[in-house]
Amino acid sequence: MKFCKKYEEYMQTHDQKKLPGVGFKNLKKILKRCRSDVSRSQKLLLRDDGNKSPSCVHHCAVCDGSFFPSLTKEMSMVVGCFNECAQKVLDVHLASGFRKYFLWCTDKLQRNHSALIQEGKDLVGYAIINAIAMRKILKKYDKIHDSKQGQAFRSQVQSMHMEILQSPWLYELIAFHINLRERKGIMGKDSKLFEGCGIIFNDGKPSLSCELSHAVKLEIDLTCSICLETVFDPVCLTCGHIFCFMCACKSASVTIVDGLKAAEPTAKCPLCREARVYHGSLHLDELNILLSRSCPEYWEERLQTERVERIRQTKEHWEAQSRSFLGI
Repeated sequence: MKFCKKYEEYMQTHDQKKLPGVGFKNLKKILKRCRSDVSRSQKLLLRDDGNKSPSCVHHCAVCDGSFFPSLTKEMSMVVGCFNECAQKVLDVHLASGFRKYFLWCTDKLQRNHSALIQEGKDLVGYAIINAIAMRKILKKYDKIHDSKQGQAFRSQVQSMHMEILQSPWLYELIAFHINLRERKGIMGKDSKLFEGCGIIFNDGKPSLSCELSHAVKLEIDLTCSICLETVFDPVCLTCGHIFCFMCACKSASVTIVDGLKAAEPTAKCPLCREARVYHGSLHLDELNILLSRSCPEYWEERLQTERVERIRQTKEHWEAQSRSFLGI
């Protein structure tokens, strides 16, 4: 079955959830018109000077900007919807006490635990098929135009944080299902999607390795580039880089009491030097649970060290606040 038809069938089966998707069929129509324009252009060039290199004509609909703006808008909607849905699933799962009861009661779907797990799987499948759709349509663009603009656009999408496979919520969903898999009997027969996922260690350095399909393979480095240790209490900045929470606070020049939302807008990521990346950072709670199970001895040691440091920083913070209040 051709991917276009497979994609359409997939989106139709999930239509009741009103999930946005890539307009694969419409984008193919744009490229089909462009192919005709390129073909006519080639014939004119051959008749005029024998030049055989394909090129877009000046008024090509694709080159005029109908293709990339449409794809940008659609991918932005897909990523935004995915992040929002994944956040809801994980909020319900990780909540406790009254908050969990409140979230469950206000949830219109009134999901049970099994439905919550299934929704998480469906969201990962949604991310995979949309990532493949984007890759295929850009590959088709480059083939028709004999160019590398599609590859360049994909890099641009990544820099704009619209690549769905780079979403920290995807990492959290994967960790969520690995954690469930390790609890015997919870995942059942539908766990094949995550069979190729887990924490691997290369020379003592951990990474989250995921083979979600034959076309989608991820490997997320889990070493903090600040302390050069396995990330502890990991946070993902909006640029996509993962650090220990305490290390991220130090790099942003804020206390652990104030948190990363107190960081100045000019504060930059230690790796990519992008500004405004701390305020929207995400605590990777499911990944934290997964790492604590994967390396328990290291985790216990790090927990003791961090506890002492957190107490010290908290004490200094409130002493400073008290002195400021008293005008000392």
